[in-house]
Amino acid sequence: MTTDPATPVACGAVGDVDHDAGTGADREPYLASRLQGFGTTIFAEMSALAVRTGAINLGQGFPDADGPAEVAEAAIAAIRDGHNQYPPGPGIPDLRAAIVEHQARFWGIDLDPDTEVLVTAGATEAIAAALLALCEPGDEVLTFEPFYDSYRAAASMAGATLSVVTLEPPADGDGPYAFDLDALGDAVSPRTRLVLLNSPHNPTGKVFDRHELEAIARLCVDHDLLAVTDEVYEHLVYDGEHIPLATLPGMAERTLTISSLGKTFSVTGWKTGWAVGPPALVAATRTAKQYLTFAGGTPFQHAGAVALGLGDEVYERLARELRVKRDHLCAGLEAAGLEVLKPAGTYFANVDCGREGVAFCRELVERAGVVAIPTSVFYDDEEAGRSLVRFAFCKREAVIDEAARRLASAG
Repeated sequence: MTTDPATPVACGAVGDVDHDAGTGADREPYLASRLQGFGTTIFAEMSALAVRTGAINLGQGFPDADGPAEVAEAAIAAIRDGHNQYPPGPGIPDLRAAIVEHQARFWGIDLDPDTEVLVTAGATEAIAAALLALCEPGDEVLTFEPFYDSYRAAASMAGATLSVVTLEPPADGDGPYAFDLDALGDAVSPRTRLVLLNSPHNPTGKVFDRHELEAIARLCVDHDLLAVTDEVYEHLVYDGEHIPLATLPGMAERTLTISSLGKTFSVTGWKTGWAVGPPALVAATRTAKQYLTFAGGTPFQHAGAVALGLGDEVYERLARELRVKRDHLCAGLEAAGLEVLKPAGTYFANVDCGREGVAFCRELVERAGVVAIPTSVFYDDEEAGRSLVRFAFCKREAVIDEAARRLASAG
């Protein structure tokens, strides 16, 4: 990812997509039928409202402050040292080696940098390349809703469709989102090709626990399914622990693991990600990826090698700072009378506003000068998330506190 979630303007967020579009007055001229309906959505509307009104924008999922200074300096040094031309297609050797070391250091996963690592233009490209490479037209991709908005578009470009299992918010607002294990099994059909899993999960902030991951792993093994995991928030866990699906029995040989620098190190604009896994899955994904961007971001790849090699204390500090921001935002939302679904990870907290979320968000800009995003746009079934609203806390504490003050004053 799951990015936003979080681009300033998100295309194809589910709630605004007419999946039967392609005929009539709503048809976008020249746009292929498989992409009809994937236009700009409420993200564009809310961002424009923020600019026009001067509202505090807690809708966009990117930080408003830079990450570690040594990471930025490494990119500057790479540019000055002449690392400005095409990198090798799989990524520069130093970054691939750093990714190998990172996976072993944090998750105990051993990889070959030459055959089991692919550097990509962010996690979103890695997801798209994986689905283009691994899916045949007519295949189904099983995922959980709400989901990162690029998932359906990437599946459509591959000629595949999404099959979804709904993550249900806790009934009393306390506890994690959960899913029905029977519903997970029922969602598998003869056309199911792979499971696309995002954990830690955007937009809910859920961190899938070991019991849930073991159930997903059993499903993959029993039905001989591949798995593609979007783990961009792997180091931003505040409650519980992140467990890569690839570490569970039977999953190493069938899982393509995707992550990136952007969320961990607050450099979302660098678009430097990777996909790792068994050689055959990486080679297939590389085949598709080479005809998308081929390669790019050479100085950022050099800086990425530096970033991944930073000490544990840097990773811990970045997560600790975001935990504090999460707690500030959640306290402010509760003080404003909103029912908060406290996230275990990621950049985002959801609230149940008790009414239709799209209308609530539009009014919130005028009433409180704060921008949020209706979570319903991340659902296949909009009614499932109708009253939920997502706020981003990856902002400076002063900005979060001012937003909380405005929300409380607006009642």
